[in-house]
Amino acid sequence: MTRTPEITNVARRSVLLGLAAGSFVLAIRLPARAQEKKFGGEGMPGGVKDDPKLFLSIADDGTVNLLCIRAEMGQGIRTGFQTVIADELGADLNRVKVLQAPGNQAKFGNQDTDGSRSMRHHFLPLRRIAAATRQMLAEEAAAKWGVPVTEVKADNHGMVHGPSNRRLEFGALAKGAAARPVPPADKLVLKPVSEFRYIGKDVPLIDNLDFTTGKAVYGIDARVEGMAYAVVARPPVLGGKVKSFDAAKTMKVPGVLKVITIDPPTPPIVFQPLGGVAVIAENTFAAIKGRSQLEIQWDDGPNASYDSVQYRKTLEEAAAKPGQVVRNNGDVDKALAGAAKRLSAEYYVPHLAQAPMEPPSATARVTADACEVWVGIQNAEAIRTDLSKRFNMPIDKVTVNNLLLGGGFGRKSKPDFASEAAICSHAMGGRPVKLTFTREDDLQHSFFHTVSAERVEAGVDANGKAVAWLHRTVAPTIAALFVPGADHEMPLELAMGAVDNPFDIANFRVENPAAAAHTRVGWFRSVSNIPHAFAIQSFAAELAASLGKDPKDFLLELIGPPRLIDAAAMSDGWLYGEDPKVYPYDTGRLRAVIEKAASEAGWGRQMPKGRGLGISAHRSFVSYTAVVTEVAVSDKGEITIPRVDIAFDCGAVISPDRVRSQLEGAVVQGISLAMLGEISFKNGRPQQTNFDGYELTRIDGAPTEIRAHLVNSAAYDKPLGGVGEPGVPPVAPALTNAIFAATGKRIRSLPIRDQLAGKV
Repeated sequence: MTRTPEITNVARRSVLLGLAAGSFVLAIRLPARAQEKKFGGEGMPGGVKDDPKLFLSIADDGTVNLLCIRAEMGQGIRTGFQTVIADELGADLNRVKVLQAPGNQAKFGNQDTDGSRSMRHHFLPLRRIAAATRQMLAEEAAAKWGVPVTEVKADNHGMVHGPSNRRLEFGALAKGAAARPVPPADKLVLKPVSEFRYIGKDVPLIDNLDFTTGKAVYGIDARVEGMAYAVVARPPVLGGKVKSFDAAKTMKVPGVLKVITIDPPTPPIVFQPLGGVAVIAENTFAAIKGRSQLEIQWDDGPNASYDSVQYRKTLEEAAAKPGQVVRNNGDVDKALAGAAKRLSAEYYVPHLAQAPMEPPSATARVTADACEVWVGIQNAEAIRTDLSKRFNMPIDKVTVNNLLLGGGFGRKSKPDFASEAAICSHAMGGRPVKLTFTREDDLQHSFFHTVSAERVEAGVDANGKAVAWLHRTVAPTIAALFVPGADHEMPLELAMGAVDNPFDIANFRVENPAAAAHTRVGWFRSVSNIPHAFAIQSFAAELAASLGKDPKDFLLELIGPPRLIDAAAMSDGWLYGEDPKVYPYDTGRLRAVIEKAASEAGWGRQMPKGRGLGISAHRSFVSYTAVVTEVAVSDKGEITIPRVDIAFDCGAVISPDRVRSQLEGAVVQGISLAMLGEISFKNGRPQQTNFDGYELTRIDGAPTEIRAHLVNSAAYDKPLGGVGEPGVPPVAPALTNAIFAATGKRIRSLPIRDQLAGKV
């Protein structure tokens, strides 16, 4: 069932962040669903409501203002919103201003910037509100001229009467247009694609000047008059708490104002602070210095023995035994027993940290009857919900000012740091407090990407055709944040490449043995697609090699002929929150990106000694990605990457430059994770404390050339797919498959680091 959007004239009944200062204000929303299946954000854990509300105004001087309800963290969503509105409205791009909406789900709808869904959920609503505005302006112009509205068209921020060439600017029409009835949804006429001026073209980032001149204000840049500064000493082990502490030395540090305790979280953990001891001072340096002087005795709690080396063995032992069956087609055991050849392999991906360049930081002011927060956050409503409950305050008294994010990658969806800032302000009697994570805080107290062991086994017949596939995926689940003791991956995690594997194999089983979480596990860019894609695409290449087949040709053989698959039917209904009727798994599109990446990379060409090409492909966030990586491995095992070709199909592309940038960034991040990324634990504690231990790829380790190829980029007849995350999952297996092609050595455990040192 499709909901009909409602467009409302709100100029006379509300003032929204200054938008109603103009003569014309429209809002669009989708009415609530009744008893139908929930898709989009409504289907997400926690049930956030997918109800996009967009507000657009035209001031008397013609300036078009738009509220952006998603966080800007480098992905260019504000530019994307500006582009769509300007094009559909017929406005001058430079006269469309984008303002950041404050956090308020009741007023603005779901603002959670996760899941690569900002543009795919808002492209049509943006076009509809702009089309309604355009039609109302056209009607006003036609009335002023006494001509049929069919003779009036929008042209570069004004309305033009074709036969007489008369023109009126938007500002001159706004007041009269605001008094006109809003067109019903079934009367809206969207622009034909042929008339697009900005959509599908490269346009400059709306924030670029501020970015490059240092004027951009990020969460960590917030300044509130009279504010103090804070850092927190948190339990080094999840579930730990303060046994005792002595702050005498801390209070002697010049600038230190106060030391307070923060209570440990009560189950379920969700996004609560970890507890500990906060030091509040007149500046951050004094707070950090004061924290270093604290004498704290910790009770490490039940996870004190968490050890990555031992836990890996636990995961691998679980992967070697039958587990909970989450997909089962045919008779895998019989097919394996009768196979002409069988092959199995185990793969490992460690914990990872998001490590955004801007560490978590928030400024809060809490008084007896109100709370205000200044922060760069992906999920503003989570802050409002927590603080409303924490201080027994009506949620409409909690204001969240969302600033720019210097990277997020999922870490800034969890507002524990904002809650800590508010707790400190409350303890200071309402004085504003800025709380900052140091890099050490960030890496040791994150919501880590899960650790994973994957075991894959396949059987082939005498003709080399795969007849059986068994995949066991074992990983602590994000669900443990919300349900204490949860130890099986959720449907949404399993449907990130495991149960929705499109391979055309009659006998197919996926199992999910239990795995307990011993640290906070949260979402990370592309989430469980990372371990699933690594295992599946690595094993597909291994199977091809064992059969003497070309990896690309065999991958296409495994996928089978072009067809549409109901992926949700294989995954307990989960499809990134989308309607499976709208987003079937189109294997033809997956095949197409494989062919494109291979063709552009010159697949099959002769490679000199020590060089190789590797290929992989994956569908995630309802988009299709294929990667071909070229590597060069020296006699000493040193790896360089001359080139990466990434082919991508998300359907229509709104801002090509932004999509290419996302893909290029995904390649670099994917290589960084594959080569270097690891958070390991000993005695319950993360062993990596800064970028000397948790290394990121630097310029000399990045590919010399990244070529992004956009497929179906003008397919406006198809629903949009996600962009921010789908580029990451195929990168690691393409890299390790290329290493095999260059050296004959398999990499099944990440990170690669020096696994080839001295062995080539």
